[in-house]
Amino acid sequence: MEPYQPEKEIWTDADFENMSWHDNYIHGFSFSEDFKFYLDIDYIFKWVLKGKHYKFWMAPCTLVFETVQDFSMEESGPSQFVILEITKSDPKPPKNEYYTNNNIVERDWLIETLHGEMSFSSTGYKQYVRSKPQLNNNGKFNLDERGGISFSITPIPLV
Repeated sequence: MEPYQPEKEIWTDADFENMSWHDNYIHGFSFSEDFKFYLDIDYIFKWVLKGKHYKFWMAPCTLVFETVQDFSMEESGPSQFVILEITKSDPKPPKNEYYTNNNIVERDWLIETLHGEMSFSSTGYKQYVRSKPQLNNNGKFNLDERGGISFSITPIPLV
């Protein structure tokens, strides 16, 4: 099977309609002083049906939401975070528009997981591909396979 090649190494909220985070594992998350919300995820680029089972073209990625406010998290159950869906709604001028340019829109974001949800407002996101996609049987890398937990925003050149 020929290796999967993503279209680009940095994805943004302009790509939202072409992205899905269903069954993506969250290995860690963090907040920065400049109002950014970082998630270290295993991003599934492509599902491949082999017989009766799926394999996944996936890579460790850093998903960074920008100008985050009003963060709330409700989780219950095991500590393993698996994303079911990410949705956006309610476009409006940013609350702190004096820090952003006039063309920016703030939205409400909801990250639904198997055991709860995270909600917040943000002006958008960037997702950085940190390694070339690999074919995986589980839909999740272990920490050794992915090089540990990272919030790096240095994408790997895909060429």
